[in-house]
Amino acid sequence: MAFIGNLTKKYDKFVIFDTETTGLSFPRDEIIEFSAVVLETRGDRVEVTREYDNLVTLSPGNTVPEMITNLTGISTTDILQRGIPKAQVCADIAEMFAGNTLLLAYNAHFDLSFLFYLLLRNGDPTILKGKDKLDLLTVYKDRREFPHKLTNAIDAYGLTGKVVNSHRAIDDVLATVAVMEAMAQEKDDLEQYINLFGYNPKYGIDGKPIGSVTYKPQQFRNNRPLYL
Repeated sequence: MAFIGNLTKKYDKFVIFDTETTGLSFPRDEIIEFSAVVLETRGDRVEVTREYDNLVTLSPGNTVPEMITNLTGISTTDILQRGIPKAQVCADIAEMFAGNTLLLAYNAHFDLSFLFYLLLRNGDPTILKGKDKLDLLTVYKDRREFPHKLTNAIDAYGLTGKVVNSHRAIDDVLATVAVMEAMAQEKDDLEQYINLFGYNPKYGIDGKPIGSVTYKPQQFRNNRPLYL
């Protein structure tokens, strides 16, 4: 069970997800692991109804760069032995995202951008349309000073030893769920961040903006919430 405040009044389902990829280029690189936790509303709380974690096959001729293997522990051999077809992953994602669902991630612009290209080439990207989106990194930047990595949020909310930021998607998803619950207990304003993503004004938005999202420059130190 988890507590996420007023969000339970608006949505029937919540999908918290994370990806591991072969690099940082949305159109060129590929998702090699997709993980998600599905929460469903039960009164004023939610409970986990599904955990999903799969390696994803590479396009013909592609491999996992050594740097990514060193970071994640995922090798080309792992993908060849245990990866499932991209089309199957896309079908599973469509099933999870169906209905009155809120999509959540830590640094959601990154994961949603990779997800768009995966769906564009192997599934149906329109499943992302009409879905509200919540970036928990944006929330954390409003709550705490720099640095703002997921591991910093884990430490800040006293979750060290309970969850880990391991650069494996399923571990990071479970950590994000715990961080989200801690955020909601700290201040019940998560609904104010729906479809509102902050970005570093020094570097701008990475890649193409998501059409349904409002982007605002977000400094490392904020005197007031981004939604005001």
